[in-house]
Amino acid sequence: MKVGERLKRSDRSKFLAVMLTLTLSGCLNEARAESCTLESEHAGISFPVEYLPEEWACRLKFVIDHYTTATSLGPLKTATDESVHRYLLDHPPMAAALINRLDLAPYKAETRGPGQWWGNDGDGTEGVVQLVYHDRTNRVYYLEGTHHSRLLPNLSGKAVVFLRMGVVKEPRGLESMRNTMVAYTMLDNRILSGLASLLRPLVGATVTRKLAKGVEVVNRLGLEMRQRPDRVLFEATDPPPLPDEDVAFLKKVLSPKALAPVTEPFERSTP
Repeated sequence: MKVGERLKRSDRSKFLAVMLTLTLSGCLNEARAESCTLESEHAGISFPVEYLPEEWACRLKFVIDHYTTATSLGPLKTATDESVHRYLLDHPPMAAALINRLDLAPYKAETRGPGQWWGNDGDGTEGVVQLVYHDRTNRVYYLEGTHHSRLLPNLSGKAVVFLRMGVVKEPRGLESMRNTMVAYTMLDNRILSGLASLLRPLVGATVTRKLAKGVEVVNRLGLEMRQRPDRVLFEATDPPPLPDEDVAFLKKVLSPKALAPVTEPFERSTP
């Protein structure tokens, strides 16, 4: 065989090898993408899962596909207008500090990274929350945490929470927020997961109670802001004061011009 023909065959073989590699890679990527595709509808609500970061799709799907409990809650209203509601969601440490200082609940929270916070509800549950996606009406969270109680000792697990928000115009000129949540919780312990049929009522009830309490506490914080803004500002600036950014925001939204008069109790947020 001539040298030229050998080179041509060698080039042809290399070309075929490259094409085969690219084809296989494309097939694998396509299969991986399909395997990590999330359903858009949860508890009858459609969420924009197509916009979730690709690196999160598989992690969320694994929890959803292997959940121990699935919980839906709402719609529940909170006495917060849209700007305040969004600020509280974007600044959990500030929200937790105010809730704690106003004696509404023993919440604690710390920032751990971009869109990531550690939290403790003072009632046996703590963990890390990651904001995976958000837009004006939707939020998607991924959580890893632990829970300890007399009935459910030393549980650890993961959760995916979908949040849908909407603005409600109240008859007396106030603005409130309507919140609906869908949560999927998966226990880490295989033995406990195997007992899911027995644990599901307990775990499900605990998750529902935690979510409902969180919404109710935010509702009570919103009422304090509207009915006793001076007290809220005092707690925010009492040493050690909250960060300057948070104090500036509170002064803006709690000014007399920003607050509409509240002549009657706001509707209590209940499941």
